[in-house]
Amino acid sequence: MDPSSLLQYLITGLTLGSTYGLTALGFTIIFNTTGVINFAQGEFVMLGGMMSVYFMHSRGFSEPAAVVLAVLGATMAGALVERLAIRPVRDCPTINLIIITIGVSIFIRGLAMLLWGKDTHVLEPFSGNQPIMFLGAAIMPQAIWVLVISLFLLGALKMFFSGTIHGKAMLACSFDSKAASLVGIGVQRMVLLSFMISALVGAVGGVILAPITMTSYDVGIMLGLKGFAACILGGLGNPFGAAAGGVILGVLESFGAGFVSSAYKDALAFVILLILLFVKPSGLFGLKDSKRV
Repeated sequence: MDPSSLLQYLITGLTLGSTYGLTALGFTIIFNTTGVINFAQGEFVMLGGMMSVYFMHSRGFSEPAAVVLAVLGATMAGALVERLAIRPVRDCPTINLIIITIGVSIFIRGLAMLLWGKDTHVLEPFSGNQPIMFLGAAIMPQAIWVLVISLFLLGALKMFFSGTIHGKAMLACSFDSKAASLVGIGVQRMVLLSFMISALVGAVGGVILAPITMTSYDVGIMLGLKGFAACILGGLGNPFGAAAGGVILGVLESFGAGFVSSAYKDALAFVILLILLFVKPSGLFGLKDSKRV
């Protein structure tokens, strides 16, 4: 296989892996604050793409305005999930809350199907679709948008968690919510914030991916599962391990599709996950003595 093909697989893998990483970040943010794995995270990704298409094609907004409205709408959806589905039963065992998130995922997917139908929708690339040739590989302008926006979000989250009061308060909740409450941190407010941030991150992932893979009411299922696999691959509870896990998963998936067959690329993610769980259950960047795992 020639070097340009390898470079092409690498670029494709980095592009897809970035969106898996953003989805995995959403899982991690909520898990760190609540101990709950939110299986509705993939639906936030779907809402980002579908709402962008809706605002642009049905309401006549320009693409930038539609994207902003879609991200804000998905963020509000995250807040509603926390207030209406999680907070009323916050004292239930964690497994009950996880099952509730599965129910929320089914509800959001069904609602999206009723509102926007079963068709697959296209969102226009942000800056055209003329490929850029680099060392024999074709790079779509949208792939550059995906990589740049993913890196920007990762840096912004790093600054948020390490340099702001709210970020540090959320980290305190992740270590010990009772102790955080005793020092005056509003734990429920942090939980609400974690759902909103994770929905925002997921929606951005859905928006930037929609011009490449298109979108429909059910894209959140597979993206959510792959985001969860990336989260486990990087180490559950480690935000930047989750992002790295997404990139690794995307690259392996791309090379697997190129060297074996694209028909097996979805299965490859879960084969990797199973192998890792047998060899290193805490993930590539997780701690062996993690209590949450």
